[in-house]
Amino acid sequence: MKLYYSAGACSLAPHIALEESGLPYTTKRVDLKAHALADGSDYYAINPKGYVPLLELEDGTRFAEAAVILQYIADHKPGTLAPAFGGIERYRLMEWLNFIATELHKQFSPLFHAATPQATQDAQREKIAKRLDHVAKALEGKPYLTGEQFTIADAYLFTMLRWAGPLKVDLAPWPVLKQYMERVAARPAVHAVLVAEGLAKPKHEATPA
Repeated sequence: MKLYYSAGACSLAPHIALEESGLPYTTKRVDLKAHALADGSDYYAINPKGYVPLLELEDGTRFAEAAVILQYIADHKPGTLAPAFGGIERYRLMEWLNFIATELHKQFSPLFHAATPQATQDAQREKIAKRLDHVAKALEGKPYLTGEQFTIADAYLFTMLRWAGPLKVDLAPWPVLKQYMERVAARPAVHAVLVAEGLAKPKHEATPA
């Protein structure tokens, strides 16, 4: 499998899922401003939507949309990152994926654009805060969204919460979210991906004096 990604974008979630799964994969970095790959080739020729993530299979089949790609990855490592289809646990997981995609991911989107009016930005941050109230309550007393096991929903939520600081969404009112972020970031696979995308330093790297 080949993942087209941009550092820190929503493609971070499937990148984490791939690393957690242990499945073989490669990556291609996309410059989203130029819509080009490192060799200068046109990314629109690969994905007409122009954004990431995009997952390409060995036979050339391509999937877009983070929630779909996450489930595809999970279903190729049964029982590791998602419950099997058919049970209530899988539908609960899908409920979380849909919530994150529509109530967090899309609510953050206007904050990325400098032209978004300040009043709209403030309204979006208020909406996000209400959604984070719900997430924080769901995380009380358990390490991950669906319980004791890390799932693809956690990969997606972690990615969204990483956007909070740069987009001026203060997470201080929810200590449980800060703890959650630290817990997920400490996972070896997650840290490896953050390092690979240039978002964290290797643990063995000494801190400059």
